[in-house]
Amino acid sequence: MRPITPLGFSLATLLVATSYAAQADIVLYDRDDTTFSADGYINAFYVNTEVDSADPAGDRRQSRVKMGFLPNWIGFNASRHVGSLELGARSSFWVTINDSDDNGTETGIDVRQFYGTIGGDWGEVLVGKDFGLFARSNVFLDQLLSGYGQVSDTLGLVDFGGVSFGNIGSGYPYPFPTAQITYRTPKAGGLRLAGGIFDPVHTAGESDLGRRYEEAPRFESELTWETALGDVELFSWLNGQYQTSGNSDPDVEDVTSRGLGYGVQATLGPATLSASGFTAEGINAFFTNNVGNATLREVDSDGYLLQGGYRFGATRVALSYGETEDEQSEMEFRTRGVALFHDINDYLTLVGEINRHDIAALNGGASIEQTDTLALGVAMSW
Repeated sequence: MRPITPLGFSLATLLVATSYAAQADIVLYDRDDTTFSADGYINAFYVNTEVDSADPAGDRRQSRVKMGFLPNWIGFNASRHVGSLELGARSSFWVTINDSDDNGTETGIDVRQFYGTIGGDWGEVLVGKDFGLFARSNVFLDQLLSGYGQVSDTLGLVDFGGVSFGNIGSGYPYPFPTAQITYRTPKAGGLRLAGGIFDPVHTAGESDLGRRYEEAPRFESELTWETALGDVELFSWLNGQYQTSGNSDPDVEDVTSRGLGYGVQATLGPATLSASGFTAEGINAFFTNNVGNATLREVDSDGYLLQGGYRFGATRVALSYGETEDEQSEMEFRTRGVALFHDINDYLTLVGEINRHDIAALNGGASIEQTDTLALGVAMSW
């Protein structure tokens, strides 16, 4: 069984900045058909994690003060109306609040978004760096997004200086921000289609006699549909990814990567139910850009996430269960959690969460690790 090594800040930093920026950004300039605004998010949690390992020598209880599933960030937005075109741009900068035991102050700035948009009645083109389309809505509509989520020693996350993993690897892979050129249609009857070309990643095997290459970019797309059935508001989605990777050494086999994500969210008054899932071949089960360029030939993964939420005035409670089976690590990952969110006002929220993360052998189901976490935190946005 192959171990999973600790993951660096650059691959764990995630966020749905756009969902927060739209509701709370501060306009700094608005003249002559030009606007410039800023938005941000700050959060911190007291976390107590108990690790129960198959090897008793790995059992421990660890207390931390760190970020949740979402990192801290500041973002800047610009738009300019020129003739029949609407030109836009966004840049966002992400930081961890935890430094290193070894290197002292190590807080880094990580750029997750840096793109421009060109829009009109015909739709919109995005050029630059943004989150991917495959598994995008699976992550963005996670009801525990502003909570904490799963951590484990097997994944190197208990002592990790970045974010927790939410439901990454136990319900969906992370749609890693990637250089892209993406077109989005206008909304028609609640339908909207996005499709684009993305900077590809190596997934074929290495060789001393050849070089890895991709003849075509990675292709990703997502179709979303919003509608209402009586008093029930529905949002559903279908997204996908396709790429091939090869090696100039003829003895190294090509890899074709395919992924399909899907889901639906139903809202009736204060109640929200959601179900989503994915299936993939030749794609890393945790992050879609295959950090480390692992060989992914004939590696399958699939998972699902079931959630329910209910709002009582300023308080929302959410229940969650997610699971992923991953052939690359030969492990099964499960996360179950309950979270309470209480809004002090539109910009300040108190969060409490309890979750359990289980890792078992894919073949035979033997327990590898169980991690129980209590997280109490505060989140501020503007």
